Amino acid sequence: MDEPSKRQVLRRGIYLLPNLLTTAALFAGFYAVVAAIDGHFERAAVAIFVAMLFDGLDGRVARMTHTESSFGKEYDSLSDMVSFGLAPAIVAYQWGVARIVEAVSETGQHGVLWSRLGWLATFFFAAAAALRLARFNARSASQDKRYFEGLPSPSAAALVASFIWFAFENELHAVLGLVTAFAVTAVAGALMVSRFPYWSFKQIDWRSPVRFLYFILLIVPFVIIPLDPPVALFTLFGVYSLSGPATWAWRKTRRRPARNLPGPS
Repeated sequence: MDEPSKRQVLRRGIYLLPNLLTTAALFAGFYAVVAAIDGHFERAAVAIFVAMLFDGLDGRVARMTHTESSFGKEYDSLSDMVSFGLAPAIVAYQWGVARIVEAVSETGQHGVLWSRLGWLATFFFAAAAALRLARFNARSASQDKRYFEGLPSPSAAALVASFIWFAFENELHAVLGLVTAFAVTAVAGALMVSRFPYWSFKQIDWRSPVRFLYFILLIVPFVIIPLDPPVALFTLFGVYSLSGPATWAWRKTRRRPARNLPGPS
């Protein structure tokens, strides 16, 4: 087979390695849903973080091996919707269902209101993730690569998953846990569809030398996360989630127009 024929076959095929990584991310998201349905909320939360790991690898591997394709981009987006849109919403709702039973038994109130609030908050999160991904795909070519417009769906999923993990391990009071979980889920969804600018970290040159202090700051998360994973992860992603509106508010206060940055209209 001559060289042009080989290229033609390659274009018609599916690149194996990056799409296997995307499939692994999809499987992790699917497993998170199954684990939550079975009541294993810690495993469900961990599975979402595993999905984040594979999701971060597939694009980088595709670029490193020059195996990027339109198929891979579409497949990655669909995988993200499952792993970072549906999975966190279902995990939060399933955990909330268990809390609803406790809330009803403790307060004597009917659980229909709590159930409806859960439906609204978690569906809003799933819909926001779909809108966020669609907007990203539509504007990716013209966007400033240094910043994301709105909270990225993996970060929003991590925020919800880490809180459910924390709440499950610490057995938060039924009513307090419900209110906080649904509030975190709804706020994460709202931040996804917002126009707040979030640092993408894409401008970092990992091959260039950096100051020793910066290196220490980069390794701090790897030191603190093993100490108490749910607390550390919720804190890290909580700070990142608030960085968008905080940056926008700071610029408004200082009256410094954000050049080339998306912002609330």
